[in-house]
Amino acid sequence: MRLEVQCQDRQGLVRELLDLLVKRGIDLYGIEIGENYTVYLRFSSVEFDDFSGLMAEIRRTSGVSDVRRVNHMPSEQSSHALHALVNSLPYPVLCTDLKGRIELCNLPAQQLFSLGSKPVSHSLSALIPTIDPTSLQSKKTIPITLQGRDFLLEVCPLFLPDDETLQAQLTGSLVIFKPVSQAKPGPEHNDYDTEGAFNHVIAESPKMRQVIQRAKKLAMHDAPLLIIGETGTGKDIIARACHQQSPRHNHPFLALNCGSLPDDVAESELFGHAAGAYLNAVDSQKGFFEQAAGGSVFLDEIGEMSPSLQTKLLRFLNDGTFRRVGDEHEVHVDVRVICATQKNLQELVEQGAFREDLFYRLNVLSLQLPALREHPQDLMPLASYFVARFAVEQNTAVPRLSPSLSAHLARYDWPGNIRQLKNCLYAAMTQFEGDELKPQDVVLPSFTHDEELDILQLEGTLDEINGRFERSVLAKLYTSYPSTRKLAKRLGVSHTAIANKLREYGVGQKGTE
Repeated sequence: MRLEVQCQDRQGLVRELLDLLVKRGIDLYGIEIGENYTVYLRFSSVEFDDFSGLMAEIRRTSGVSDVRRVNHMPSEQSSHALHALVNSLPYPVLCTDLKGRIELCNLPAQQLFSLGSKPVSHSLSALIPTIDPTSLQSKKTIPITLQGRDFLLEVCPLFLPDDETLQAQLTGSLVIFKPVSQAKPGPEHNDYDTEGAFNHVIAESPKMRQVIQRAKKLAMHDAPLLIIGETGTGKDIIARACHQQSPRHNHPFLALNCGSLPDDVAESELFGHAAGAYLNAVDSQKGFFEQAAGGSVFLDEIGEMSPSLQTKLLRFLNDGTFRRVGDEHEVHVDVRVICATQKNLQELVEQGAFREDLFYRLNVLSLQLPALREHPQDLMPLASYFVARFAVEQNTAVPRLSPSLSAHLARYDWPGNIRQLKNCLYAAMTQFEGDELKPQDVVLPSFTHDEELDILQLEGTLDEINGRFERSVLAKLYTSYPSTRKLAKRLGVSHTAIANKLREYGVGQKGTE
């Protein structure tokens, strides 16, 4: 209960008001002094008769002109207004004290950092280890990457006047996470990448974390790097991250898909051409290798490269020299070559479709990217990233992800991997309305139970086959038994065993008991 007492500035008046509460055994929760010497009291609930008697005694107190019941203390009203303002913003906002402890955060910030509605037990440095609390004491803008998304941190120091010195004293900071447009091109993007290039790669599962750790080590070398993985697994993103993590990050990164261009065009794009080499080639033209001098060239789908280009590439890898098309002069450049393929190059070598010596030259440093079905724990983090990204692009508020969405996404094996998941969520966001993305909003590609037993599902070891089948069973049953205890009872196993399995396969990551 709360009272507003309008009174005169009389010494001892507040003490008399408090004595009235003590006499009636009423617990005082808070007291505030407002303008024009208005006293606000917040205390425990009392019965109607006791409350009426208390009001009468307060009115009889010398110096009191009026007393009435109010719904909020002044500080509560200000706090509600601040919360309403902060929660109206579509991007994450945090308010911290001088030590960097979080005192307030809005819903987008809770979703970004997986915080509860009362995040007072967290510090900003625990959520973002690269942020020093002392750096929040002055107005500034800091570029940062979180969960694969680029933000500009706008730091706004908060000041309150000191009653004794009458000077403003720093009390904390307001930190606003403004998303950087995903489609924004240009050199500004490099500001986020030189220190944490792999921050743009979603890797929550142990398998992907191992891949990223290996990629970071391989990124520091100059030898050719071969990235192997199914279509849609993010080979191009890993290639770019390796370049940005390397000592070559200040130099160009150029990419060419070897399977999308005719042989003569691909050769000219890579090695350039001399004036007169072609009918309309009036001037000489530098190729990717010259343009990327000091940097990296990414050759996607290297298995599609023609035999003649393979020969020329092999020579370049051996000594760094080549000739432009139609030119007699040799050119030498320092470029790292990163290749990617979804094909089995060893099989292509055996079929005579790929040079054996080039294969061994490329396969010195290799990185195998797992299919999405092999690390289902990343389904929801990826979904969260894509949904937030599309919301920013569509200038809408970032919706919550329903706890049941995890089991829904896990029902499908995603043969198109991360790219297919991205496209599926994009389609969902174009039609979505509301503040929570639910399973019925995400239409999975059609598939039948017969397709689940296709021979492609029997690839790999027995453990891998059993794992895929087990995950499929858990994902389907979880929709009917949406808690670990219910599901454990249904399958006749322990609650702990089911909890571990659900965590392992990324099923029902949110909302389980």
